[in-house]
Amino acid sequence: MLPEKLAAWSMRHRAVTLACWVALVVVALLSGMLLDGESRRSTDPGESGRAQTALNAQNAFDPLRENVLVEAKEPGSPPFAVNQELRRATDDLVTTLIRAGSATDVRSPLTDTERISADGASGLVGFSIAGGEKDIRPNFETATARVAEVAARHPSVRLSQSGDLSLSTVVDKGIREDVKRSELLSLPLTLVILLIVFGALVAASVPLLLAGTSVAATFGFLSVVDDFTPINSATTVITLLIGMAVGVDYSLFFLRRQREERARGHSIDTATRIAARTSGHVVVVSGVTVVLCVSGLALTGLDNFTGLAISTAFVVGLAVLGSVTVLPALLSLLGDKVDRGRIPWLGKRRTTAEKSRFWSATARVVTRRPALWGGLGAASLILLTLPALGMRLQDPTPAESLPRSMPAIDAAVRTQEAFPGVVYPATVVVTAENGGPADSPALRSAITDLERRIVETSGVLNKPVAVAGVDEAVVVRVPLSGAGRDAESDAALAKLRTETLPETIGEVDGVEFAVSGRTANARDFADRVVERMPLVFGYVLLAALVLLLLAFRSVPVALVSIVLNLLSIGAAYGVLTWIFQDGHFAPLLGFAPYGGVVGWLPMFMFVLLLGLSMDYHIFILSRIRERRAEGAVTAIVRGTGTSAGVVSGAAVIMVGVFSVFITLSAIEYKMMGVGMAIAVLIDATLVRGVLLPAFLALLGERAWRHDRKSVAPGRVPELSSPNA
Repeated sequence: MLPEKLAAWSMRHRAVTLACWVALVVVALLSGMLLDGESRRSTDPGESGRAQTALNAQNAFDPLRENVLVEAKEPGSPPFAVNQELRRATDDLVTTLIRAGSATDVRSPLTDTERISADGASGLVGFSIAGGEKDIRPNFETATARVAEVAARHPSVRLSQSGDLSLSTVVDKGIREDVKRSELLSLPLTLVILLIVFGALVAASVPLLLAGTSVAATFGFLSVVDDFTPINSATTVITLLIGMAVGVDYSLFFLRRQREERARGHSIDTATRIAARTSGHVVVVSGVTVVLCVSGLALTGLDNFTGLAISTAFVVGLAVLGSVTVLPALLSLLGDKVDRGRIPWLGKRRTTAEKSRFWSATARVVTRRPALWGGLGAASLILLTLPALGMRLQDPTPAESLPRSMPAIDAAVRTQEAFPGVVYPATVVVTAENGGPADSPALRSAITDLERRIVETSGVLNKPVAVAGVDEAVVVRVPLSGAGRDAESDAALAKLRTETLPETIGEVDGVEFAVSGRTANARDFADRVVERMPLVFGYVLLAALVLLLLAFRSVPVALVSIVLNLLSIGAAYGVLTWIFQDGHFAPLLGFAPYGGVVGWLPMFMFVLLLGLSMDYHIFILSRIRERRAEGAVTAIVRGTGTSAGVVSGAAVIMVGVFSVFITLSAIEYKMMGVGMAIAVLIDATLVRGVLLPAFLALLGERAWRHDRKSVAPGRVPELSSPNA
């Protein structure tokens, strides 16, 4: 087999193998620094994408808008219209911003009654950040500082700033902090788990070293890929944690099998070759499965998903390569030194243990009455899946995603409550059909008509409407009702797109329009995901089925594996819905009930989990297959028992790594962490310990009917003695 040949070559050329790996990592990091050009921008799907493309084609850019909510700190204060302190603070703010030169198009509630809230309690000052693209950041910081200065001069008034750049800044900051937190938590957590699994410092450090270098090399290569395909910050966090999880798991599979063969009396090189032929083969099949499954994300046509598929393929591919080349070379070089740094008692126990009494006993009980235990296990997973039938897909706004303890998020919530839709307005991009300026008297008249019709919608669409010229285009911002990404906002967006705009701006000859904005972006993204979901699911299931058929030459085994994975994923969906949508255990996990599930997460979880969970199935099935000549039931019991240590250790590591997501700030990461951890936990316990033995026992010899590979009882194919 190829893994064995690669391992044998790597052991014979240890220095060359290790030098090549180090060179690969160095080249990746250097290429990331030296060839890192301008990052490619992501393009939204649907109408949002058309609006974005039209704006990008202009020689100017859409001015970034900021809002400052002016309200009294004390409840029960006089309304804005007669509250002299609020009016003085507003006048001071407007004057200060204009004098600073960092803001343009400053709008004041003192001169525009549409900028006084419906309850009359607060006013809204709006402005655009002045200057060209290079001046945006310093001018934003200057304007923010001036707002703070005015707030200090009026201590009884609360000035809450939010807007395009305020929210994007806090989101970027949150992602950067999440990356740091994930790095700080994942590495020591993984090391502690590995110490428990191996009981020796050197043995525990080897998988961590390989996983860390695989992730580092991936980040280097992605800096180059980013010039052609968008790689966003969220992809960086996901790649880091997935890379650590699979990198450590693959090394764990290989290293534990090598130690097991050493305990049986094989030499270091022979034990490593056996590990390469068995566990190395499993690693390769598992890695290819993960890559093929995740590549299904590219079928969505969404460039962010394509970037995630590429980054996952890189990190998983490097983890597989390191496991079948670098790891054998390291093990050959270290020899018995791999067990140095043993932890008293634990180190001795981990070195000599070969099988789990608990899982062997469980498999023995299950195989005696497989129909009963298989039925109970399947019914349990179906019961856990039931809440997912009521799942509502809903993508969060920044105010919903991040904690309100962040000032900009709190400001956005307050502003959205006082002026619905102002924080997340629909952005209407108007361009001329045949090029040239879109602005004209007819268009201005249509925009006036649009504002009149907004009043007639009874709050479905709101004011104030902001109009700006962007080179030859005209951008109109229309506040929508709702929270920005709920059913009310979607209904308002649909009314704007299908009724209000066609009846106003759509009546102007020679112009065309497209609607973007946070609500529109999320709606179009969700529509694309739902549209492509059957294609992605079908591709992933077919790819996994074909790989399982090639690996085990058994239709029943392949089908059972797919069904069991679907059951565990469905159960994870149900738990995810029960916790985040229905609000159970929400305070314990540190978030408020969200009321839905992030729209892209179910498809992402399906693709990734179907690939990752195959690790355990392939590993266990391989051990059972090695012993099938002993009889179907004996092979199941012994194969399950001998694989339990590796699978349990791998599952604990993966659950631990995915649990790091729960500690991150964004609600999307928390959902992903809970969903992935629950799915892996279910797969490594109920599915592995009960359902898989039960289904295989029911199938009996029929499971391997078409697998002609001859395996003697208790022996590894082609490498069965210390002298092999």
